[in-house]
Amino acid sequence: MEQTIEKEIVHSNVISENCEENGENIQWFEESLQADLKWSLAINSVLYKGTTKFQDVALLDTKHFGKVLVIDGKMQSAENDEFIYHESLIHPALLLHDNPKTVFIMGGGEGSAAREALKHYSIEKVVMSDIDQEVVNICRKHLTANQEAFADSRLYVIINDTKVELEKSEWKYDVIVGDLSDPREGGPCNHLYFKSFYECVIKPKLNYNGIFVTQAGFAGILSHKGLFSSIYNTTKQVFKYVIAYTAHVPSFADTRGWVLASDQPFKLDAEVLESRIKERINGELQYLDAAFMLSRTVMNKTVDTSLQNETNILTEENEKFLFEHGLLAADSV
Repeated sequence: MEQTIEKEIVHSNVISENCEENGENIQWFEESLQADLKWSLAINSVLYKGTTKFQDVALLDTKHFGKVLVIDGKMQSAENDEFIYHESLIHPALLLHDNPKTVFIMGGGEGSAAREALKHYSIEKVVMSDIDQEVVNICRKHLTANQEAFADSRLYVIINDTKVELEKSEWKYDVIVGDLSDPREGGPCNHLYFKSFYECVIKPKLNYNGIFVTQAGFAGILSHKGLFSSIYNTTKQVFKYVIAYTAHVPSFADTRGWVLASDQPFKLDAEVLESRIKERINGELQYLDAAFMLSRTVMNKTVDTSLQNETNILTEENEKFLFEHGLLAADSV
């Protein structure tokens, strides 16, 4: 009989105990997508599981998605399709900028966002500021696709609270990237989604023609009101030009959203962008080309209507949290 166990180290996180299927013992990683909706992934092994100073962390080797990073019970990325998320996060902003040289990444401890930014020949400096040294160490050890990026002399890894690091920095940046966990009750990243942070910290640290981009939560038909529309509206209160765009990421079992912002207008020209992809990027992108990138800015009617009608603004007095959807591995018995 299949059995589940709760572990105290993570938010009701469990793995189903070994069960026999076609003569093979299989463990299942179970993730709650909503209070009444779950899905399960078969896993080969638990590569790491523990509690750092800031959060609960697991790295799982799954049969379908490869290595999966889970933080505070929520899947953050999966080896086999993380390129969708990270190409979407990084390349639109860098390609829309006329000559990006400096990038600041908020979070991004696994190194994938830095990897994508460093593909651009023009980039001279990438600063990655993550609060959790242990997460960075775990990812450097196990995520081999990012080891070259971590060894790149243009990458500066700083272990610090992003807000503190930006406030004390004397640098301004061409692109600032929010590669952050979704806000959750008591989470370490919540303040990095507030209007005051965008207005008082992000905007002053951008160069004249700088671009800000952030991941903005789930953006599906049934999920976009959880956070996506609020981040979009919050950003509109601070920047003159704001673009929302989306992509389906299989390992998230939903569509993800991103928000781009600047005080300079964006040049959404497919011919120009395709030329920049060919001239600026070292290697081939797996997911994006210019036409497809621009198509991602077109929302379906339901989501577009919500974005245009959204009035919620994220502030210290008006936080918004996503459902705690994640179940981490428990030890076998």
